[in-house]
Amino acid sequence: MDIVGEFVRRAERPGLATSGYHNRNYVVPLTDAMAPLVGLEAGTPVTVRVPRTDALSVVIRTWDDEARILHAIRAVLPHVPRCLIKAGGVSIHSYVQGVPLSSVSQNGKPVDTLLVKALAGLLAGMAQVRRRDLPPLPSDWPSDDKDSRGFLCTLAHLADRQIRQPNWEVFGGLFAALGIPEDALIRLAERVPAMVRRPYSLLHADLHRDNLIISYNGYPPLICVDWELATYGDPLHDLATHLVRMRYPAHQWAEVVDAWVEAMQWVRPAAVSGLARDLPHYVAFERAQSVYPDVMRAARSLEGPLTQRSLDAATAEVRRALEAAAEPLRLRNIPSESEIERALFRWQAARGHGGIDGRDGSGDGSGDGGRGRDGIAELFDWRPDHRIPEHPGFPLSAVWEVLLAEGSAPAGRVFKGTAHLNTVVPGPDGGPPVVVRRRLTDAGRRERGFFAEHAVLRAIEDSGAAVAVPRVLALGECSRGDPVAIHTYAGPRDIDTPPSHPVGGLLPHEADGLVDQLAALTQVDHRQIDPAAGEGRFFEWLTDRLVAFVGDLSKPSRELARSVGLPAPRRLHQLLSAHRMSERKPSLLHGDLGPRHLVRRDDHLAVTLVSWERALIGDPLYDLVRHMHLTPTRPEIRDRMIRRWKRRLPGECTRDWEWDWRTYRGIETVRSAYVDLDRLLTGADRHAPDTAADSFAMTLSAAAAFLGLPTRPLANPYLAVVLAQGRERGGRA
Repeated sequence: MDIVGEFVRRAERPGLATSGYHNRNYVVPLTDAMAPLVGLEAGTPVTVRVPRTDALSVVIRTWDDEARILHAIRAVLPHVPRCLIKAGGVSIHSYVQGVPLSSVSQNGKPVDTLLVKALAGLLAGMAQVRRRDLPPLPSDWPSDDKDSRGFLCTLAHLADRQIRQPNWEVFGGLFAALGIPEDALIRLAERVPAMVRRPYSLLHADLHRDNLIISYNGYPPLICVDWELATYGDPLHDLATHLVRMRYPAHQWAEVVDAWVEAMQWVRPAAVSGLARDLPHYVAFERAQSVYPDVMRAARSLEGPLTQRSLDAATAEVRRALEAAAEPLRLRNIPSESEIERALFRWQAARGHGGIDGRDGSGDGSGDGGRGRDGIAELFDWRPDHRIPEHPGFPLSAVWEVLLAEGSAPAGRVFKGTAHLNTVVPGPDGGPPVVVRRRLTDAGRRERGFFAEHAVLRAIEDSGAAVAVPRVLALGECSRGDPVAIHTYAGPRDIDTPPSHPVGGLLPHEADGLVDQLAALTQVDHRQIDPAAGEGRFFEWLTDRLVAFVGDLSKPSRELARSVGLPAPRRLHQLLSAHRMSERKPSLLHGDLGPRHLVRRDDHLAVTLVSWERALIGDPLYDLVRHMHLTPTRPEIRDRMIRRWKRRLPGECTRDWEWDWRTYRGIETVRSAYVDLDRLLTGADRHAPDTAADSFAMTLSAAAAFLGLPTRPLANPYLAVVLAQGRERGGRA
């Protein structure tokens, strides 16, 4: 007789079941035939734990055999479940009589003081389990069983290996769209500081309200169940995990910590050493790693019929998880709720209406959940912008196909900048790849463009000038007014090969190609973009914009600027007004030619110029100077570019450049001083390189020299340390 099979057949009849991370749990009474097989009386309830076939990998596991863990801890915690039978992955456990804490005390509600003390006693009691009674630890476990820092680093690497990596192929594009980089957990491990040494002990690692049973007879008052995530390490990790997953109200945290300290001092006094300093590190890790299962569960909750209520709930959960993980993972510019909602919608739409990953290539509508072309159109609610007529090689059906493919793009094809979310997808019918550009609504972006990007690209295309830029294939709105543009892709034909950018500086032939394209931009009729542009004095306009930018900074940023010697807006305007600039014939400028906006190509033009959202119309010299400010440029490359620039551009575009070059350099250095300072304080625009200085101190000194101001030593010596740490934290992309 198949004993386990009989239990499973009886358990899986319609009725109550609860789900854990890897198992479905069924409570069934023993029949007369089943009772002798496990040595219990007929009618006794048991728990049948059946592996879930749909389970996501969302937890860290140290051991695979929960039965061995339960056996090891029975001498210390005799009331935990016993494993009665195990076969084929299915296990039958003794049933713990009682009421789950979650049924009488919901998340967010305070827990009674007596229960808090009982919980602390449970956590402390685990320290009495001997290591030799536990299953062997993995080979990559810290060899020193008091190495607290090594344990936390191990946890971070395990979270990356067991949670992120197995799910990255399916969810990586969604994480990228939400601004979570692929190496976030590895970087977290690298930042773990020195910690106090504490003796390792057995940890439950998942002690939340569902896993705590209030016994009927009161002895013991609480019993822990579901030990599948148990581990061996620093007991502070168990306390931190418990604090976060129990969802205590904030005012009760101190009570729980104090109860834990009191209980642990009786059992393992050394375990409380350094608690005040090191507990925040474990809490931060728990919140950081939780963003992955929380986002994945929210996305999976949308499977099946999609309603606004379910989308709202998933959006709120993702927003909460991102906000909790923002500090430990160094996330910047958390997406708005509308951006999160749209990212979730695209992800669900791509999977709910199939045919995108190549497994269904019928093209007859059977791969889109039976919707067909009309259904896809309804799904995305595409409203074309009639300022861009339908491209002859990119009909409406191609737009639908690309939008559907966007949601399933892997992380390596999703690039999030400060103004746009860019997703590279295969072209329709096996054609060249295209990029879907969605404008972000993030308010953290400080400096914005003046012209519509599609108008700039269209003017360049119409001019016939030899400038390598993307072509606009479609423009419109979809899914609740989300602005979308579809461009030709400037990267390799193999879209899994990332585009190459000259982040270390241009090679000689690339420098020549860029200068030739700057010269070709003078041939573009910029009046097609704005008939009135270029009529004023560009230098005065540029300085006015810089002064306005400084005036728009937050009050804390302006106060910090003043404390390091940077002038207030009115004084800045006075200082900049002392400079004079020769007038040169205006032309179309890119305005932001940093290395990330240059994509290498294999022809005489050498680079494609992308991301035109900050295009300007003005002095051609400014584009050249700003490029060299944003991009590492060796002296020989700089001289080569200047010589070629003078030869290739008309004389009316280059007159008196020798006098004005340094002024533009100074303006950009001053801009960088304010921009960097604001980033250090707010973390905004982390991915937008805006300075060529190696450190803020150097930028500040150069800006002060240009403005004719004395270099002011920082009044507070600790401020210099904070600014240095801030630059390391915020960093330039």
